[in-house]
This record gives sequence, structure tokens and C-alpha cells, in this order.
Amino acid sequence: MGFICGFSIATGAAARLLSGYDSYGNICGQKNVKVEGIVNSGLDLTHRKYVFFLDPCNIDLVHQKIKSIALCVSACPRKELKTLADIQNFAETNGSTLCSYELQPSEYTTDPRAAKLCPKFPVPESAPIPFFHRCAPVNISCYAKFAEALITFVSDSSVLHRLISGVMTSKEIIMGLCLLSLVLSMILMIIIRYISRVLVWILTILVILGSLGGTGVLWWLYAKQRMSLETQVAKDNLQALLIYAIAATVFTVILFLIMLIMRKRVALTIALFHVAGKVFIHLPLLVFQPFWTFFVLILFWTYWIAVLLFLGTTGSPVPNEEGFVEFRMAGPLKYMWWYHVVGLIWISEFILACQQMTVAGAVVTYYFTREKRNLPFTPILASVNRLVCYHLGTVAKGSFIITLVKIPRMILMYIHTQLKGKENACARCMLKACICCLWCLEKCLTYLNQNAYTATAINSTNFCTSAKDAFVILVENALRVAAINTVGDFMLFLGKVLIVCSTGLAGIMLLNYQRDYTIWVLPLIIVCLFAFLVAHCFLSIYEMVVDVLFLCFAIDTKYNDGSPGREFYMDKVLMEFVENSRKSMKEAGRGGGAEGRELKPMETTATSKMETDAVVINQSIPSGGKGLDSPSGTTSVHRQGPCCGPKVFCSVSVFCSSTEELGLVSCVIKQTCIQNT
Repeated sequence: MGFICGFSIATGAAARLLSGYDSYGNICGQKNVKVEGIVNSGLDLTHRKYVFFLDPCNIDLVHQKIKSIALCVSACPRKELKTLADIQNFAETNGSTLCSYELQPSEYTTDPRAAKLCPKFPVPESAPIPFFHRCAPVNISCYAKFAEALITFVSDSSVLHRLISGVMTSKEIIMGLCLLSLVLSMILMIIIRYISRVLVWILTILVILGSLGGTGVLWWLYAKQRMSLETQVAKDNLQALLIYAIAATVFTVILFLIMLIMRKRVALTIALFHVAGKVFIHLPLLVFQPFWTFFVLILFWTYWIAVLLFLGTTGSPVPNEEGFVEFRMAGPLKYMWWYHVVGLIWISEFILACQQMTVAGAVVTYYFTREKRNLPFTPILASVNRLVCYHLGTVAKGSFIITLVKIPRMILMYIHTQLKGKENACARCMLKACICCLWCLEKCLTYLNQNAYTATAINSTNFCTSAKDAFVILVENALRVAAINTVGDFMLFLGKVLIVCSTGLAGIMLLNYQRDYTIWVLPLIIVCLFAFLVAHCFLSIYEMVVDVLFLCFAIDTKYNDGSPGREFYMDKVLMEFVENSRKSMKEAGRGGGAEGRELKPMETTATSKMETDAVVINQSIPSGGKGLDSPSGTTSVHRQGPCCGPKVFCSVSVFCSSTEELGLVSCVIKQTCIQNT
């Protein structure tokens, strides 16, 4: 992508884009080189710095360009010009000639070619676009046709004007409502922190009651309609009600069974939400992580669009059918913009992956620090430092995998759009099915990648190893993962809906008192979209923290059991959940039952080797000590592996002594946890 940017700048595309060029290949504001076969090329236009279109409202929607002759002028007309005399007076007063180069200002009213070589009347009032030196009409009414093509609900320019005037008049209200959505999002995160225990159960009960109530109403309507069947329409409605009632009943039964099965797993979701709230108290800068990510994305998108515009003006000057100059690339270079599009997807996913890795590293540091007062001064900056130094390849590979899935889906969507109304029903169904499957695969890979980044932050392993370990732990804890993702995500989704509805209601109440314009639908849509975006950014960070805490919790329960030397790292709320689980297992007489098998996090190779050596050495060996280095003394076998958490290793020593009289060897196993400094 750096090569593409450098190539477009080196070939003069940047100058043509910023300074602008006329229809004869001349760049405005500088001396130009003659183009063979093109008249009016190679002119010295040092004092003509602005591009002026003779017919600026003639827009080609198919080829996305203005079908008009472009000239370089000294100044844009600041008032409407209605006759050739006005254009001549403007040229004599301002020194800016708005007709073609071969006409002199004195010939504007006498030369018969003036009707073709001068602007179309009336010449609209225009002003230069900042940084791009193009004269653009101040009144956008001439772009009404173009706007109608982009905005389907605009039927005429008057509606467009009312919509835009509504936005401009209520800009203070829009800004205030956007700020309100930001405040509501932060308040909701605090509320979830303090009433997470009650909120989850309230939402669960409301969902069940809503399903039961909806099913009951459908069956009641079915019974009522069955008693009065008079017309065919009534019979059709009765059949539809029966189908709806049966479907609602099946859905309610399935939902009730799922809630019944997962009722114990909801306790873990509540505990994780409670701990996630504490994470934001100790790491308040996590709240601002979406802003930094959005800022970086905006910078990259600005760069990407600028280079794309460079590519649009890159190439060699070529005469077209009308005798004017166009810049076109030949050979393989004309396909560079395809690679540029791939770069847009890959780097955007890379930036989002960097955010996930940063959040995962900070939360892992918080979780595996026993004394929270001893947390690093800036755990987020420390996580960013580890990301830059060690894990850029991991996030690059993970984002590239998402790109490989996203590009085919976008291509299929483009094909489906181009063939809309032309393909048969079978082809349309197959296209939609493929698009849906690729979308599902993309979502699954995104979730797996996020957990792989967490595993990398915990164990410092490469992407493939982390993805494999994360996949194993997610499969073995499938019920808990399902509970967290269903209950937790549903609660966060309702939180987003709550913020959007609250902001929208406030917007309706405020905008209803504005009488300066007639339509305030567009301001309300802008406010609701912004509110949803803000709520999604905040609550997605919350969701990410919960997922990271779950993996940390699983690893903590694997390598530690709460005994001296193997204390838990988890919060007291999670410890209460573990103790309650143990008590329930003992009461049920299922010491190693399903509840215990669910928490099976990642096992490393070192742990497996350590257990194998212990088994072999504990076997009885005949006298003489065959197989031992010291037949009658004491020997030590030393192995290490992560057993107590990150950077904490378990040292297992096996001391064996032989007894010649009995012909046996007795062994003692000693296990010690060592902090790796």
C-alpha cells in the first residue's frame, strides 16, 4: 500500500487532485507540458488556481463524474450571472475569464461561438472547495437529481431542502442529544456494575413471562376466532393464528428448557459481570479505548480515501472521443485499486484486533495480580507495549483470516446486487445461502480470534497455538460459554435498545417544540444512530472484558485449588461461585461430575510430561536399581510447567531410594510453586 501511495504521488496524481486540472490536461496554478494532439494544452496557468465547470449540474450518475468542460480560472463567480454581458463584466472586473481559452473577454458578446464555449445560463453563485480548488455551486438545488439517486425517500428538491434545513436549525439539539447518549452509556455501565445480580434475573424472568404471555394470547385469539368462521378471510386468519400459536409454543418450551438447564450457569455470568465492573473501577481508561480506536480508524480511512482519489487521477494523458484529455493507467497497474480495497479491510480489522489484544492484556494483568494495589501505574500502556514488541504478528494473522472470509462475501454481495432482478429463483437462493454461511463463518472466526488474543496475552504463545487452546477450552466449557453469550449479550443488547429509546424519546420531546422547520425525521435518525454507535462501543468493551475474565477464570481453576501455595487469583465473588459449585457437587454425590468437567482449560505440554515421569518413577523396581542412576542412594527428577498462573511455575521433584533387602524402590514426590522473575 505504501508503494501504491508513492506511485500515485510520483506520477503527479497528488498535484492533479489537490490543484485540479482542466479538460485539456493542464494543471491549474502552474506551467504545463504540451500534450500531443490536444489544443489548449501546455498553457501557463500560474495565476489561474481554480477549476470552473461550464455546466456544474450536469452529473453522469453511471460514470460518477461531471459531464462538463472544465477550465482554470482566477476566481469563482460570487454572484449569479445571467447573460454574456454579465460574464464579460465579471472578466473585466475580476480578471477571471469564464469562457474557453480561445475567446477573449471582448469577444464574449460578439463571437457566435460564445454560446458553445461559455458557461450555461444562469451561472450559479459558487465558492472554492477548501484544499481542492474547485468552484462548487453554493446553492445545492442543482444537485437535487443526484441527491434523489442517493436518497430514495427524497421525491423533490423541496423535501431535500426541508430535511437539510431541519438538520442545520437543530444542530445544537443534535449535539446535546449525542452528549446525552454518551452520558447514558456511562451511567448504564455503572448500573450494571452495582445491580448485576438482580438485573440478569429480572431480564430472564421478563423474557420467560413475555414468551408465556405471547403464547397465551395467540391461543386465546385462535380459540375466539374458531367460534366465528364466516368468510374465507377468517378461515385463512384462523390457520395463520394456529401456525403462530404452535410456533410460539415450541419456542417457549425450548426457551424454558434452556433457561432450566442454564440456571446454574447464570450465576457465573452474574459474577463475571460484577467483576467486570470492578475492572473498570481499577482501569478507568478502558472506557476511553473505543475513542482511541475510532480516532485511529478515522486517520486510516482518511489516508485510504486520499490515496484512492490519487489513483483516480493517476496515469498518462489520453485523448477521449470528445477531444478532451483523460488520465488512464495501462497494464497491470490499473488493478492496483483492488489491492487497495483489500488493504482497507485487512488494516481496519488489524486496528480492531489491536484494541482486543490491548484490552485482553490489561484485564489479564488485573486478574493475575493478587494485590490490586500493586497494579502497574498504566496497565493499558504496558499492554500496548507488549503488543507492539511481541504480538503484532499475532493480530496481523488473525485479522488476515477475517479478511479472507470477508472479501468473498463482499464479492458475492456485489454480484447479487448487479444481478438483482435478472437471476432465477434458484440462483438467488444459492447466492443468499452462500452469503449467509460466509457471514456466520466470519462471526465465529471473529469470536475465536478474540479468545485467541486472550490466550496469547495469558501464555505468550503464537496465534495458532493460542487459537487451538482457546477453541479447546470453549468446547469443553460449551454450556458456560453459551450462558455467558446468551444471557450476557442479551442483557447488553437490551441496554443498547434502552439507550437508543431514551435518547430518541428525549429527541422527540425537544424537536417537537421546534417550529422553525417542518421535517425533523433526519435529525432524529442521526441522533438514534449515534446513540446506538456510542452504546455499542461502550458495551462491546464491557462484553470483551467479560469474555477475557472467563478464560482467566477457567485457567485459574485449572492450575489452582485454593490450597496453601496454590491460592486462587480470582475475585471473592468468583470464589463464592466456586465454593457453591463444590458444595452442590458434594451434596449431589458427583465429585467429578459434569460440573467439574466443564472447567477444563488449556493444558500445556510441560504438564503432560510432568505427570508421565511421576507415574513411571513411582513403579516398583527390582533390587539392584536397574533404571536408576543411583541404586542405593537418592535420585531427583525435576520438571517444570505452568501450574499456578502466568509466570508461576510448578517444580516437581521425585526422590527415590532403593532398599536391597526388599528389592524395591520407594519414591517421594515434592511439588513447589516458583515465581519466575
